[in-house]
Amino acid sequence: MLNVMIFLHVIGAVGMGFYIVLPFLVGRATKLDGAGQAGLADGLVSANRISQYFLVLQLLTGGYLISQADYEVIWMIIVVVLFLAIAAIGGIVSKPLKQIVTAIHSGQSATSNIAKARTLSLIILLIYLVIIYFMKFPIYKDI
Repeated sequence: MLNVMIFLHVIGAVGMGFYIVLPFLVGRATKLDGAGQAGLADGLVSANRISQYFLVLQLLTGGYLISQADYEVIWMIIVVVLFLAIAAIGGIVSKPLKQIVTAIHSGQSATSNIAKARTLSLIILLIYLVIIYFMKFPIYKDI
């Protein structure tokens, strides 16, 4: 069972890898015309939703894996808070991405929404990198 959970956890981590490229893809939107921006933003909304499902997989498998070893409580708290931060900000970033599509279709400028989405995606990237660090170097209890 442990090997299955580790396998699913790794698949979830790969699925969340979208957050590594998200800031670069959002930044690319400024170089596109209106229809291209709307199409890119619509695709990013869909990819973000899929990454959110992988995040749920991470939380479920990670909960099981945490129960299988003696980790420090502070490490568990930090990891859970970081994952919840990604979940929250990942949900928040979908609003400016959707507003890019709406603004383009209504003939308005989407520059401010692109800037918001890029800032939020950079924050997600930083948190994701911190999570990778904590996963690579967990804090175990001293026995």
